[in-house]
Amino acid sequence: MEARQSKRRANTLRAVSLREAAQDPSAGHFRALTLFDESTGTACAARNMVSACLQDWGLDHMVDDARLVVSELVGNVVHHAVPDDCLTQPGAARRVDVLVKAWPGWLFIGVADEDSTPPDLPVGEFVSPELAGDFAEALLPDRGRGLLIVQRLADAVWWSPKGPGGKTVWCRFDLGGRT
Repeated sequence: MEARQSKRRANTLRAVSLREAAQDPSAGHFRALTLFDESTGTACAARNMVSACLQDWGLDHMVDDARLVVSELVGNVVHHAVPDDCLTQPGAARRVDVLVKAWPGWLFIGVADEDSTPPDLPVGEFVSPELAGDFAEALLPDRGRGLLIVQRLADAVWWSPKGPGGKTVWCRFDLGGRT
């Protein structure tokens, strides 16, 4: 009887430690969501998935920035991506993959589409905000403002090709200094 209780206690402790490990970002986490741009709710579904997984992982402090980044990246796909010929058929819904990875000290968000054209990543500051004064809005570029927002919020932004066609736009948040 005592051996059975001891074994039950050990199994309970093991189950608790596995649950704790699942919630511990030091163990690393990954979630992916595939959407098809068929409705106006595509960006909303992506934002909600990212919010839910960050809250599950105890990264509540990252939710607002991550939601805005995902909105901008998914919005770029919806409004600008033209699928390569070898992928989506004309008139078909476009595929959007949202990837969220938490690793010790980092959060990665990627949004993949079926257009292999590189994104227009802003190169940097054109004019110092101090010099622009009251006319700062007039100095914003005509294109790429969403990616400029992403660059301001994230610690790094880049893209990678996705075979047989398409690309993924990635951003990285360094979690060490964020609370």
